[in-house]
Amino acid sequence: MTYYLVKITITALLVVLIAEISKRSSFVGAVLASVPLVSVLAMIWLYIDTRDVDKVAALASGIFWLVLPSLALFIVLPIMLKQGLNFYLSLGVSIVLTIGCYGLMVAALGRAGIEL
Repeated sequence: MTYYLVKITITALLVVLIAEISKRSSFVGAVLASVPLVSVLAMIWLYIDTRDVDKVAALASGIFWLVLPSLALFIVLPIMLKQGLNFYLSLGVSIVLTIGCYGLMVAALGRAGIEL
């Protein structure tokens, strides 16, 4: 149980730290957020938990393919906000569109014979 609390604490602290830094500098916050810290932590936790490099490799490969559709959120959200739309509406629409992009990517990968 202590191990899970350590994992949760470290991961949560990183997210809070990035949010706090972003209040002072959106550029520095963006740089820190763009570094795949959560992905790296997930791979570290997975390896520590399983010692299975094949699972880590599969996770890294899946992350690679799914980063592409996740970019839709970062394109649509600022466009909608700059248009003066409500933050929560913009975020919701961006998330729904991103989910759609995930679906399209998974379908395209399946047709190409790439299994996640």
